[in-house]
Amino acid sequence: MTSVLYDAPGPKAKRRNLIFTVVFIVLLALLAWWVWQVLDEKGQLEWALWKPFTEGEAWTTYLLPGLGSTLKAAALAMVIALPLGAIFGIARMSDHRWVRVPAGAVVEFFRAIPVLLLMLFANEFYARSTDVSSDDRPLYAVVTGLVLYNASVLAEVVRAGILALPKGQTEAAQAIGLRKSQTMRTILLPQAVTVMLPAIVSQLVVIVKDTALGGVLLNFSELVSARGTLAANYANVIPSFIVVAILFIVLNFALTSFAAWLEARLRRSKKSTGTVLGAEQVEELNAGEVGGASRVDTGGTT
Repeated sequence: MTSVLYDAPGPKAKRRNLIFTVVFIVLLALLAWWVWQVLDEKGQLEWALWKPFTEGEAWTTYLLPGLGSTLKAAALAMVIALPLGAIFGIARMSDHRWVRVPAGAVVEFFRAIPVLLLMLFANEFYARSTDVSSDDRPLYAVVTGLVLYNASVLAEVVRAGILALPKGQTEAAQAIGLRKSQTMRTILLPQAVTVMLPAIVSQLVVIVKDTALGGVLLNFSELVSARGTLAANYANVIPSFIVVAILFIVLNFALTSFAAWLEARLRRSKKSTGTVLGAEQVEELNAGEVGGASRVDTGGTT
């Protein structure tokens, strides 16, 4: 069976792929076994190191508050960066040079600066130029850095998603007299959402993970920072890293799963906009058309 994108593998290719799969699984199992042996030799699998995670104090005092701060910073950054990125992405395609050029300069500038540097700059700005308290300053700095960087990246995602649509969409809208703003709002953006969704979700995952930078350098009490405090109290550095990594995996997997569900729902809704007629309904319509035509002809002759 041949597809437009690839040729179906033959018997030799299937055997080769099967061999590669078996070899990969064996190597992966050996790697997992080696990691297990190393952890066991270093005493990192002792129950005393893992026992705190079965008790409520480690979660209520350290991990859950840190997870809450991570979700708070990520949610604020997402809520601000998404519309800001859409605005700058659309502005970069403006017909007016005085809109297009400044928007492009802002996007390229903040996209070229590392997010960590933006967080550090924002922290110093809030410390020296505003009245933000020292307790709230890390959160403000983390959110500001995440918004400035990710909004510029999302602006390019939005611009690329809109440009990926066929030009006939815009030409058809112009033919019926729609303005460019109406075309963008009612035709291009709704169709581009499905195209942009995978890239947007991957950037949202980056936002969640980059909150850890604030915990490392700005003393922001997020999940990784809370892990450090927990490990200092229970002397379980490796187990705490593993547990926090699992929490990040679960969190990002939930985000990507929701995005996959939303994308599938959007695609189904677009495919189901028309009414599907069965064979009997089609025959009835054809019969009605034939009967109506014969009556018209008869009436015309008399």
